[in-house]
Amino acid sequence: MRRGAESSFVSEVFSASAVDTATESADLARARDGDGGAFTRLVEPLRRELHAHCYRMLGSTHDADDALQDALLRAWRGLGRFEGRSTLRSWLYTVATRTCLDIVHNRGRRALPMDLGPASDRAVVGDTPLTDVAWLGPYPDAGLGSGPATPDARYEQREAVELAFVAALQHLPGNQRAALLLFEVLGFSAAEIAETMNTSTTSVNSALARARRIVAEKIPSPTQQRTLRDIDDARLREIVAYYSAALERGDADALVALLTEDVTWSMPPMPHWYRGIEAVTDFAVRVPLTTCGSWRHLPTGANGQPAVACYLWNDDAGAHLGWSINVLTLRGEHIAGLTSFIGGDHFTTFGLPASLP
Repeated sequence: MRRGAESSFVSEVFSASAVDTATESADLARARDGDGGAFTRLVEPLRRELHAHCYRMLGSTHDADDALQDALLRAWRGLGRFEGRSTLRSWLYTVATRTCLDIVHNRGRRALPMDLGPASDRAVVGDTPLTDVAWLGPYPDAGLGSGPATPDARYEQREAVELAFVAALQHLPGNQRAALLLFEVLGFSAAEIAETMNTSTTSVNSALARARRIVAEKIPSPTQQRTLRDIDDARLREIVAYYSAALERGDADALVALLTEDVTWSMPPMPHWYRGIEAVTDFAVRVPLTTCGSWRHLPTGANGQPAVACYLWNDDAGAHLGWSINVLTLRGEHIAGLTSFIGGDHFTTFGLPASLP
């Protein structure tokens, strides 16, 4: 770029930034005067990332919906207390984090079947859901950023919604969970986190140390994002397609060929889960491949990982109804983990049709 052109480009960037800042300041003033439309314009660009933060804190899209709605209501009512000492984004994260901490305190953590007991050696036919357990739920990754949220963040945005990461977070007390997310996912400083959580920087650093240790013990390496970068997109689509086709054909051999020897399969809210190729094969042959009925599938994405929306034939409806969102965890080009989140309510969250012909 020539010097003159470079100077012109820099001027345009600064001009655009000045316009954005002036517009935000004007909307902030209007919002403080009670203009709801101005407040919506301020928060709308941040809504998706705030929702993802709430999901990481709570492990449920439905809880994240409620938390974000409550947080934005608190922000709207408390906007007069925003003094501008931080950015509006930082302040909104403070409000959202405190809202989530209230929910964590009242509801506790969410679980996966492996948190409740050991794996089953053989298929449990007729397994029934546990309705008194707060289960971890899937997260639609459409719209998530692909890199770190800020230059200071350790985790990529998609890494920070991977199932293993979110499940590990559920083993942390609320303050440790919040400190880890604010520091390593969002790039907040220890001093900023201390202000957000009404505590000291010493307490924040202590919470971070404990949180890092627990999370490191529970998250496999490499992350799914690193694994997926090593797989060609066409090959990834093949793996998803072959998995779907194997279930639709009832082809156990084709399914087994896609799995690692130590594969796991869990199906929240069903309590039983399976580890190892023999146990998983026994379950697959005796339940989804032979006893459930006709399947149809749509590829999707969940928790930054490849996923498949599974539809099961229902005679009364005369259609395939949404049954589960199956999230695939890969190791190399094989499936090392299958997490089937059962429930038609997940399909609405993912923007998927409730049924297929």
